[in-house]
Amino acid sequence: MNQHWNGSESIGLSRRDLLRRASAGFGSLALAGLLGQEALADGPDPKNPLAPRAPHFAPKAKRVIFLFMHGGPSQVDTFDYKPLLQRDSGKPLPFAKPRVVSSQTGNLLGSPWKFAQHGQSGLWVSELFPNLARQVDDLCVINGMHGSNSRHGGALLELHTGSDTFVRPSMGSWIAYGLGTENQDLPGYITVCPNPSHGGVNNYASAFLPAVYQGTPIGSTGESVEQARIPFIENKATPRDLQRLQLDLVQEMNRDHLDRAVADQALEGRIAAFELAFRMQAVAPEVQEIGGESEATKKLYGLDDPVTKSFGLQCLYARRFAERGVRFVQVSHSYKWDQHSGLKKDCAQNCREVDRPIAGLLADLKARGLLKDTLVLWGGEFGRTPTSQGDDGRDHNPQGYTMWMAGGGVKAGIAHGKTDDYGYYAVENKVHVHDLHATILHLLGLDHTRLTYRHAGRQFRLTDVYGEVVHDIVT
Repeated sequence: MNQHWNGSESIGLSRRDLLRRASAGFGSLALAGLLGQEALADGPDPKNPLAPRAPHFAPKAKRVIFLFMHGGPSQVDTFDYKPLLQRDSGKPLPFAKPRVVSSQTGNLLGSPWKFAQHGQSGLWVSELFPNLARQVDDLCVINGMHGSNSRHGGALLELHTGSDTFVRPSMGSWIAYGLGTENQDLPGYITVCPNPSHGGVNNYASAFLPAVYQGTPIGSTGESVEQARIPFIENKATPRDLQRLQLDLVQEMNRDHLDRAVADQALEGRIAAFELAFRMQAVAPEVQEIGGESEATKKLYGLDDPVTKSFGLQCLYARRFAERGVRFVQVSHSYKWDQHSGLKKDCAQNCREVDRPIAGLLADLKARGLLKDTLVLWGGEFGRTPTSQGDDGRDHNPQGYTMWMAGGGVKAGIAHGKTDDYGYYAVENKVHVHDLHATILHLLGLDHTRLTYRHAGRQFRLTDVYGEVVHDIVT
């Protein structure tokens, strides 16, 4: 018998009686635990939604820089060397093409460019990337990428949001929602020169997440990067103290409305966005003012060459925003990688424009000690076919293509996955876009199955119901 003491009185109580009498208490404890988990799942404090949040586990990366090559770079002309493609150029593809294709293609087309092994890793790189080839021992090349959509619009949405058919929050928005930002005076997500086509704003929008997590665009495709600025960031007509008074009045009305509405996520996002916009006025213009950078740094990014200056400036902006605590920065090379024709001329020009700036970015991050916890991602929405369109072109190919990562906890100097002997299909250690997203979140300390948001009666996540972390590329 166990003894239950109440003052000086002792009452005998069997184990069975104890369990029977305490059962309601156990239920209460379970309910409290469930409610606690639900409270944690509710996400950030709406009063400070961009405040840094603890990851699910120890992260290897703190931030992401995404170098987006719009149009779909050809893997067999850049990082996926195929000797048999060279040997059999002009012959028919010896196996079936996909049932669904963007358009018809002909026989095999060997790469016009030579490949060579570089660095201690011996990774294969095309002669199109002579500067990046010197950084190859920092790269983790994923040659087994594959996606679900062969059209630009759907493929861009899939890469950026995880869905090629529905409006969903972008990858950068999910990351900002999950981790906040390390600088309360800047957005958690910035996109430099995004393209208004092929999904447009949906590629960097927050969708049903609060508006404060959407990407903040700087310029757009076709606009001079030197002139690209965060819109309306400067107000020379109204003194800052008067702006503060005006904003305080507006916010007081907004909060009064919110109190009466009980819950209004759009209004909560607007309140937070107004406050952030006010603080950004004192910080954001300085980030884009590169006058203090040394001439050696400017040269490293290719700002001394008209060919590389535009993308070099984007890469320099990316480093400056990243080192100031912005969680996700994307820079986009214009829609130039869609070589259905003119492969020899246009692909070569594209690589000249980005090779030196990207190599400079990696070298600069490494020299500043930032590469170890900055994840750099390079690639497009899909790759290209090893078969020809006309005499000098390649079609869209989501069946097998290449992306690469560097820094941020990925293994360096390795190639993961393979396509077939001609570079058409991913056949070994395949990595779907959902797997890529799961791995990026994992490197940031986020479990992709736990990073969820309740909307329209269900829990949503970046990877939906898919995705596996590619542990083989993680240190």
